[in-house]
Amino acid sequence: MGGWLVEAAGWRWVFLLNVPLAAVVVLVAVRHVPESVDPRAHGRFDVSGAALAALALAGTTYALTEAPGGGAPAPVIAAAAIAGLAAAVAFVLLERLRGRRARAAEKATQPMLPLDVFASRQFSAVNVVTFIMYGGMGVMFFLFVLNLQVVTGFSPIAAGTALLPVTVLMLLLSARAGALAQKIGPRLPMTVGLVVAALGMLLVGRIGANASYVRDVLPAVVVFGLGLAAVVAPLTATVLATADVRHAGVASGVNNAVARAAGLLAVAAIPPLAGLTGDAFDNPAVFSHGFRLAMITCAALLAAGAVLSFLTVGDDALRTPSGEPVEPECRRQCGVGAPQLQPEPETVPAEHAGRASPETGG
Repeated sequence: MGGWLVEAAGWRWVFLLNVPLAAVVVLVAVRHVPESVDPRAHGRFDVSGAALAALALAGTTYALTEAPGGGAPAPVIAAAAIAGLAAAVAFVLLERLRGRRARAAEKATQPMLPLDVFASRQFSAVNVVTFIMYGGMGVMFFLFVLNLQVVTGFSPIAAGTALLPVTVLMLLLSARAGALAQKIGPRLPMTVGLVVAALGMLLVGRIGANASYVRDVLPAVVVFGLGLAAVVAPLTATVLATADVRHAGVASGVNNAVARAAGLLAVAAIPPLAGLTGDAFDNPAVFSHGFRLAMITCAALLAAGAVLSFLTVGDDALRTPSGEPVEPECRRQCGVGAPQLQPEPETVPAEHAGRASPETGG
């Protein structure tokens, strides 16, 4: 649909796809999604925390986007970077202060991000893996369809359809990956999945001017999809299993937000550093060279994520302290933009509450 809209009406119309989908989601949520609540939550909404988080992302993204190409004056870029970093530091300090006050006073403003959710070392480590992984993936998805159109000569519809095998593979295999992670632990599926996805990215980077979909594009996409299907469900299950039960919803939201922020920042930074500025989109040879460099960089990011997964994720992350396996709350994952937001806090079995601890790391 997106490719058809680009071809028929222009790229700006693509954003209208979200309108009917959002309307359906609202209607379904109002009618069918049960309400959930944290019984310890109280106070007012953290408006200042939300504003600081938005400012931190806006400032750093602007600086990363403009710095390589020199599209804005240097003082403006420096000011944006400083403002973004200062807002990030202020956000952390504010959330820590509000967390303390919320525990001491019933009507105090709740922090948007309770920092004690990071008490588990494994939870923190998995979110670092998420940041690295979705940063590389965000760049790949952003540039891949452009490379197919600018360099290979695919139509927008054909370029948009080229990635469908990834979604199909995740639909078919992610539940099996979740079951395997429950049986043997998430470390091996996550590590191997990231290595395979990195190999897929290197294959994607070889797609050039005379590429054939069957000979070049499909094998690369299939390898990447197999790796992605192996890692995403175990990663999301581990995030939920290593957080305290009362923070299950927050943990899921944090992991999703980390993935979105990673994609945002990586897309702002990596393409310009690879030489993919405005002029490159009119020169297939320049774009092809920059695309190859960007894919090598992204593959290196996924390989680093694989090493980090192997070193920090325990085989017992999906088990209770007594050694009993935890039923993963997230076995299916068909989205490629970020981990899904699942589940609601009350769906987590009560006997799994408090499994994660700062001392044991989960």
